[in-house]
Amino acid sequence: MPVDAVLGLQWGDEGKGKIVDFLANQYQAVCRFQGGPNAGHTLYLEGEKCVLHTLPSGIFRSNVLNLIGNGVVIDPITLVGEMERVRHHAPDLNERLFVSERAHLILPTHRWIDMASEQARGQEKIGSTLRGIGPCYMDKTGRNGLRAGELRMPSLRASYQALKEKHLQFLKQFPKIDFDLDAEERRWFEAVDHLMSLRFVNSPYWMASLLDKGANLLAEGAQGTMLDVDQGTYPYVTSSNTIAAGISTGLGIAPSSLRRIVGIAKAYCTRVGAGPFPSELEDETGERLRKAGNEFGSTTGRPRRCGWMDLVQLRYACLINGVTDLCITKIDVLNGFDEVGLADAYIDAEGNGTQEMPMDPATLRGVSVTKLPGWNWTPSKVGGLEQLPDAMRHFIEMLCKGAGVPISMLSFGPEREHLLTDL
Repeated sequence: MPVDAVLGLQWGDEGKGKIVDFLANQYQAVCRFQGGPNAGHTLYLEGEKCVLHTLPSGIFRSNVLNLIGNGVVIDPITLVGEMERVRHHAPDLNERLFVSERAHLILPTHRWIDMASEQARGQEKIGSTLRGIGPCYMDKTGRNGLRAGELRMPSLRASYQALKEKHLQFLKQFPKIDFDLDAEERRWFEAVDHLMSLRFVNSPYWMASLLDKGANLLAEGAQGTMLDVDQGTYPYVTSSNTIAAGISTGLGIAPSSLRRIVGIAKAYCTRVGAGPFPSELEDETGERLRKAGNEFGSTTGRPRRCGWMDLVQLRYACLINGVTDLCITKIDVLNGFDEVGLADAYIDAEGNGTQEMPMDPATLRGVSVTKLPGWNWTPSKVGGLEQLPDAMRHFIEMLCKGAGVPISMLSFGPEREHLLTDL
């Protein structure tokens, strides 16, 4: 059977966790394929806010298996803490959570390096979450990393010490910062002891076995397309491949296994931290979007930059991901605006209009924005698109036309029931 996927199409924070949670009952397993505790997938269960950083978003469905894939980097301290925080909603968590032996581990010194290197950048900071993600991926590609499967090997302590010593040598080039390594190491090894109760699997064979039995699997991405290390707004990106191409390498499945690619996008755009953001609104309208959407990072708490929906960017994301259908989230945030905007073209450095995403969007001179009539709407029991205000339906139609992809879901609130499907 095939593998479907849920991917973020913007700069992250699109609402992927809620959609994966909703779709999870249709699948036998949810498999996270990249990223680490820099991600923050927010779900609301019985009115309680639950933020997942490493756990797949299918963990709250009692009939669904969950895999942390080889493309994910794991901080044992963060993962154990997260497991304990959500256990009252998922008491059988340990029986349904599997970890790829090939997933790399974040050491305390990875976080130290992250903090020191970001501080050393001064005004050129890239907006790291300081969770050790980048340094861990650097060790992975540099063939120095420590993997989850090594936690049960007698050589664990020696491997840990060897990598730690390399990190300490590397850190000598940076000014000293406040970091209690001894305390963090104790916490790390205590967390490792807790992780021993989980099942570590040879994930390509684990997934192949499920597929051979006719199971449907859902791949879950973290962050968003524009944070992809290859196709995003480099260098203001994350350290992994967030796009559909990363599913195969991050889980160990054939590209031909992929079937449906559900792309998640907000009805407007947000971005955390530095980096190009063509449709950004640095005025009262942007502030209004931030307040109405409660746009503060679920991992860092930082205020998100806000702007109108960017159709050039959305079309680019649909193109490189092979998106089959869209889910538009947070449409309710636009309620009450006199006008809503759609950025439908870029103005390049020569003053010409373009529909292409440039290598460096910071070189753009500006954007062309089409203003559409706003609407007033009180979200309640909605049966279908025909019951929505005319202006909202027109906005959705223009969005889909600009993206070149049909819409299948529309989210208008944080709870599970705030969702229109089968559109």
